[in-house]
Amino acid sequence: MIAAAGIVLGLCMGLLGAGGSVLALPVLVHGAGQSPATAIPTALAVVALSSLGGLLSRPRLRQVRWPVAAVFAASGVPGSFAGTALSRTLDDDLLLLGFSVLMAVVAVRMLRGDDAGVDHCHTAGGAFDWRRCLPRSALTGAGVGVLTGLFGVGGGFLVVPALTVLLGLSAGQAVATSLVVVTVNSAGGLLAHLSDLQGVDLGVLAVFAVTALLASVPAGRLAHRLPGELVRRAFAVVVLLVAVGMAAGALLG
Repeated sequence: MIAAAGIVLGLCMGLLGAGGSVLALPVLVHGAGQSPATAIPTALAVVALSSLGGLLSRPRLRQVRWPVAAVFAASGVPGSFAGTALSRTLDDDLLLLGFSVLMAVVAVRMLRGDDAGVDHCHTAGGAFDWRRCLPRSALTGAGVGVLTGLFGVGGGFLVVPALTVLLGLSAGQAVATSLVVVTVNSAGGLLAHLSDLQGVDLGVLAVFAVTALLASVPAGRLAHRLPGELVRRAFAVVVLLVAVGMAAGALLG
């Protein structure tokens, strides 16, 4: 089961640039019987490796919008700390229900194609428009960080829609840039959980990480050959399905 989940996770990260912790945490907690304290650092390590694997191709690296990724990562880390502090004051089921509603709204907007593919942050010559997009990228990255910390999940499901809907990046650019942001955020989160690493099951981590990495590398190389519209709609459908599942769990919980 862990190996199969690793393959699915790797495919999601390689093709869609997201889906890591949303898939990894339930598998580790419910499938492997791990406690959240052990599952979280394990999931972060797996997501970091699989997102890095999804980047390992020349076409994918060419699509990364590095200034946007840098601003998102720099502003998202402080935001995640604020979101984490806020989450401790709210009920878990309320948080999950709120997150599922947010994901459903994002999925519907992506299916409609609102403002996707109209790059607001780069000039016709490809240069990053710092004056226009630095504030927007910083605010969006901080907002994603707050939501990530608030809802306790990886940022990919939030970063990709933010990059497409708010900043107008194409599906391929958003996925590639998201992989950079998720890699940095996951690595930072792993450092924050260093005290929990002694309880990690290295066997489970190895199987999960290796299968996810092996799946994410070819998926990342294949993704640039797929139509951007297909990738965007596939991602939106996955987001919507996860939103429905999370809402049902929150309401029944």
